[in-house]
Amino acid sequence: MEKNSLQDVTLVEVAAEFLTKISPESREQFQAEIYKCVRWFGFQRKPGELKPADVANYAGRIIPSEGKSLKSFLTYLRKNGLTSVNLAVHARPKKTTLKASASSRGTQEQAMLTEEGYARMKEELGRLEAQIPEVIREIQKAAADKDFRENAPLAAAREEKSRLSGRILELKATLKMAKTVNSNLDASKAEVGNTVLLSDASSGREFSYLLVDPREANPRKGKLSVASPLGKVLLGKEKGQTVSINAPAGTFSYCIENVQHA
Repeated sequence: MEKNSLQDVTLVEVAAEFLTKISPESREQFQAEIYKCVRWFGFQRKPGELKPADVANYAGRIIPSEGKSLKSFLTYLRKNGLTSVNLAVHARPKKTTLKASASSRGTQEQAMLTEEGYARMKEELGRLEAQIPEVIREIQKAAADKDFRENAPLAAAREEKSRLSGRILELKATLKMAKTVNSNLDASKAEVGNTVLLSDASSGREFSYLLVDPREANPRKGKLSVASPLGKVLLGKEKGQTVSINAPAGTFSYCIENVQHA
């Protein structure tokens, strides 16, 4: 990007360039999330106009798994001189730990999962549990090096075990409290387990989302968390109704064209 164009470049232009700079695997993973945040901030907004409060506000509205793409994009802006502030440090999606959840509600909140989501979590749990013995062997192997001061393999193995153990505990707790959505679910209203067909009031573009529990959310696969801004306003609504969400870029309105059971 030429230096003399830095003052005129828009967020959507930078987003397009950013996606060409990363690996194909990351591009597939990040693309939907990057354009989602750019739309929130405003397609024609200049990167230098972004404020820490804007980033913090948006980060508080997304699920933790979307934080990686947001931080990578904001870091790219900083490295290329498009912002004078390190905005990535303000990209902290809200997350509730199991301990905090238990202390605030007395027990973990029940998860309403689709049958596919429940099966996927069980499969992930089995796969992660199978990895633990190998990680333990890696720790034992790395610990054989008595110089712990610069033992990067040992630190990496311990970090990986901590990550796996944390995710395993999270999955077990979720599955223990999980309830799958009823196959006889009322399809007249937008509820967890129903697919909602929407049309953008300004462009007429149509798209659909399967409404899911936050723990099952995956925007890249069309699974929208009912805890997201759009998911919240859709809950309980019916075909023909219009919903709106406010963002720094303006107010976005969507018409519910249809609701059906997945």
